[in-house]
Formats: sequence, structure tokens, C-alpha cells
Amino acid sequence: MSVPEEKKKLRNELKERIAALPLEYIQESDQGIVTNILAHPCYQKANTIFCFVGTPSEINTSLVIEQAFADGKRVAIPLCLGKGIMEAREIHSLSELHSGMMGILEPAAESKLVYPDEIDFAILPCVSCDRKGNRLGYGGGYYDRFLEQATFCSILICRERLLCEKIPTEPHDIAVRTVITEAGCFNS
Repeated sequence: MSVPEEKKKLRNELKERIAALPLEYIQESDQGIVTNILAHPCYQKANTIFCFVGTPSEINTSLVIEQAFADGKRVAIPLCLGKGIMEAREIHSLSELHSGMMGILEPAAESKLVYPDEIDFAILPCVSCDRKGNRLGYGGGYYDRFLEQATFCSILICRERLLCEKIPTEPHDIAVRTVITEAGCFNS
């Protein structure tokens, strides 16, 4: 089986695992992950953070985003421009977001562009990952392309129950050095 086929099979298995997660666990893991993000030194030192907005099947990042506003940080959210291409755009409130590509909440196209060299800290999504920071995304390549230009501190967030022992990887996949779950922070 090729690596792309392995990834597709694993994504399908994980979708079933995600659908079976109890609501109580989801809420507890969201809170634990948010607590661990806010305690991370890169978050605390950052002036500008880049964070995805979680969908109902993902981690609720709105808690982190709201805290970043309260902490006086500049917040950038992904805006998908086309197949595999995204940019970071500044927002000042979650109310500025609207449903964009694939129903994901995004900033308006006219919102201010935030260049990668302006970002201090990035919070990245995944379907799953391993403790070495290899991520299984949704297959669009948006984050791998975005991370090619990264010099900022990045973390990958994942629920403990969705971690994998080993994620199949391809040469273009970019690992992230730090993984945060509700159980803590793990550096590869």
C-alpha cells in the first residue's frame, strides 16, 4: 500500500474514532489542551499568534483566540485562497469570521494580510499525529505549504485518544517539533 493510500485509510479510521468520542471527553480535552497552550512559553512571549478556528469535529480553539485578544496579542487566522494555498489574515474579533471553503470559519478577503515573518507562534490542526510531530492533515497540503516559509514557533494540537503510534509520511510532509494534548506538552 502506498503512503497516500495508508493516509487515506487512516483518515477514514480516525473519522470513526472522532465520531465515537463522548461529549464529556471532548469538553475536558478541549479545556486541557487550551490550558496547556496558554501555559506554553511561546504563547506567553508571542505578540502575534496564528491559529486555526476549530470545526465541530476539531478542538475548540475559540477559547485560545479569545484569551489572546484579552492578553493584547495580535491574532491571525487562515484564509484559504485556492487549492492548497492559504494566507494568515488579522482579525480583532471572532464575529468577523464567516463560513468559507469547506464550511470552515475564515476572515474576510479584505482583512489585513499577516506575513509569515510577523508570526511568533502558530497553533496547527490535525486529524491525528504522533508524538514526534508528524501530522496527518485532511490531505489538502495547506499547512505543509504554509510551514515551508515558517520561522515561528509552532505547536500541533491533538486529543490523546486520537494520537497514533506512527503517522505515515511523505517527503513533502513537515513535522512540528511540539505536540500538545490534554495530557501535556511533548517535544520531539
